Amino acid sequence: MSPLATSLLFGSLAAAANLFGGLIIIKTNWHREYLKYFLAFGSGFMLAAAFLEMIPESLELLHSSPAFVLGGYLLVHLFEHGFAPHFHFGEEVHTEELLDPHVGTSALIGLLSHCFFDGVAIASGFILSYQLGIILFLAVILHKLPEGFTVASIMMASGRGKTFSLLSAAALGVATLAGVLMMGMSKGLVQYGLPLSAGVTIYVAASDLMPEVNEEPGVKLSLCVFGGVLLFMGTRQVLQSL
Repeated sequence: MSPLATSLLFGSLAAAANLFGGLIIIKTNWHREYLKYFLAFGSGFMLAAAFLEMIPESLELLHSSPAFVLGGYLLVHLFEHGFAPHFHFGEEVHTEELLDPHVGTSALIGLLSHCFFDGVAIASGFILSYQLGIILFLAVILHKLPEGFTVASIMMASGRGKTFSLLSAAALGVATLAGVLMMGMSKGLVQYGLPLSAGVTIYVAASDLMPEVNEEPGVKLSLCVFGGVLLFMGTRQVLQSL
């Protein structure tokens, strides 16, 4: 399979995880406390992938890549917290702050921006090597479920119906596939796309996921963060031995 076809296959799986995350908030019989474990494992895996794979690979491609890493970080900060007040991952319970439907729309726009770069990350990885593509796909899919859960929850809290909330989660998947297609059809931009998506990955892990993990008392979730790092190390070791 070509890198584009492979990227579209794995990008579709990531997009499906967005939709499934939205279904969680629509179907109330799922134990939502499990979401915290996805956040913890995801943050550890993503930080390890960004610092140990994406940034070193970016430096080999482009000497000025640290500037693009910073740019990716700041870009998502602008979209998520400049345009979307009260945004956070997880279930939205502050309904008094979200009565205005425009707040939910702003949050959706913020999430769409970094879902697009999720797709850029997946395609960039498969352009460079199959092993890197698999690692970045895993880094993405570990937070796709919380993304869909988050956007559906925000939409419900801002007065939207279940159908609109589920469609919002599906829109995140479409944004991911758009990122895959853009990078897959413009392979020469990988030297910019990879460091930009590294900055986005660091932002999502450190500024979106970790604060939610840190709110939980006890050591279990902290150990899950380290578990995510170990999962990354084990995955990389297995892929390198193939």
